[in-house]
Amino acid sequence: MRRTLVRRLPAALVTVAVGVAAGVTLLGPRPAVAVGTATGYATQNGGTTGGAGGQTVRASTGTAIHAALCGRASSSTPLTIEVTGTINHGNTSKVSGSSCSTADGVIELKQISNVTIIGVGSGAVFDQVGIHIRDSRNIIIQNVTVRNVKKSGSPTSNGGDAIGMESAVRNVWVDHVTLEASGGESEGYDGLFDMKNDTQYVTLSYSILRNSGRGGLIGSSESDLSNGFVTFHHNLYQNIDSRTPLLRGGVAHIYNNSYVSLNESGINSRAGARAKVENNHFRDSKDVLGTFYTDERGYWQVSGNIFDNVTWSTPGSDNYPAGPDPTSTTTVSIPYAYRLDGASCVPNVVGQTAGANTGLRVSDGSCSPQTPAPTTPAPTTPPPTTTPPSGTNLSLGAGADGSSKASGTSYGNVRDGDIATYWSPAGSTGSISIKWGSATRVSRVIIREPSGAQGSIGSWQLVNHDTGAVLASGAGAGAITFAATTLSKITFKINSSSGTPRVGEFETYAS
Repeated sequence: MRRTLVRRLPAALVTVAVGVAAGVTLLGPRPAVAVGTATGYATQNGGTTGGAGGQTVRASTGTAIHAALCGRASSSTPLTIEVTGTINHGNTSKVSGSSCSTADGVIELKQISNVTIIGVGSGAVFDQVGIHIRDSRNIIIQNVTVRNVKKSGSPTSNGGDAIGMESAVRNVWVDHVTLEASGGESEGYDGLFDMKNDTQYVTLSYSILRNSGRGGLIGSSESDLSNGFVTFHHNLYQNIDSRTPLLRGGVAHIYNNSYVSLNESGINSRAGARAKVENNHFRDSKDVLGTFYTDERGYWQVSGNIFDNVTWSTPGSDNYPAGPDPTSTTTVSIPYAYRLDGASCVPNVVGQTAGANTGLRVSDGSCSPQTPAPTTPAPTTPPPTTTPPSGTNLSLGAGADGSSKASGTSYGNVRDGDIATYWSPAGSTGSISIKWGSATRVSRVIIREPSGAQGSIGSWQLVNHDTGAVLASGAGAGAITFAATTLSKITFKINSSSGTPRVGEFETYAS
């Protein structure tokens, strides 16, 4: 292993103004809002930058956090909240305002966007107070500890979840946090990291989840399949009974995590979920991968994992362990770049980097931890609405149809060469097709959204309508390349969206 590289973070700048509420301090201009930049699926769908470019405040109580949210010009005004000390029920009260919707006894991030919460100084601890993210987007949470959040007993907070997300949540990066409980459901605790009811584009990185009955879930039931595109990397799961995580539908990328003492089951892929599970290290655990407690099967693609003293149960009617020799049952295409540490060094790398108050160190992809310099995330490049085409756009002069169309829109608008006109489905999902009178060779597609609609398209599949074969899958608009295919009809199928998606142009090219 190479020598560990560690750089000191810059000291906080001098306070320049009196706080706007008790426990809140306004800070001078700062060069950055979070250390490093988002990774994994949080980089998709327009990216995750949190409060970049906005004001920075410091808060030492939960009430002050709420006051900072409520003091913004609008619910989307960028804001970074640096948190110090211990946040508990005694100092976390509801604050009212036009730019917030808060509550007592929980950190409520509801109907807001563009916010970073980062622990500074000797550390920020949320003691028995959970963080609830609802109907919000572009959120970063970094370098905090959330512990002993209960759903029963006293006091209770956030339904027993340390961090919980629900109801149209998009683009959340949770990094270098420690989430811990002191038991399972019988002791009053629920999940450490839960996502449900249309939560997408989330990354959990360099974090510790421990001493809990439930690590976390994606989807609250077998019918809640609107969640997904979640990345878990360089996390430590330790002394967890199950759900590391539980996946119901959707897609997850799970790599370079260290799992120790999973007592009942681990990664539970079910109800059609697909997980790419690579270069993880499992030790002293049971049933670390499979479909458990249901007959609705899920799928996985496995490579490079190490199973050290892992036991596997016998398959049954609602129990389908992947081992003792796990093999892939699906393939998952990952749309972003990433670097893999070897599984053999994952316990050491994760041990030096994961959790709050560990210096925000990360791996360089060569098993060597290092501390990244604070950076202001670069502006997100919008979908390529003006990307120069290569060759002739075969959609011009072709036909078009689809599953449905919203009032005032037309199938033909996606092949008229005018980005200002568009097609939308009657709901939040649907499909649009380009068709020709004879077999046509296609290897590249560009999906363009009209001005003002960027980021509305979520997950999608590109389908050879002649055979039903999936040519490509992913999320968001832009260029799509695939193996050259001869067909007479090609279909862009939108499986999720934020609001009503719009396709301005569905361009097709031979090369």
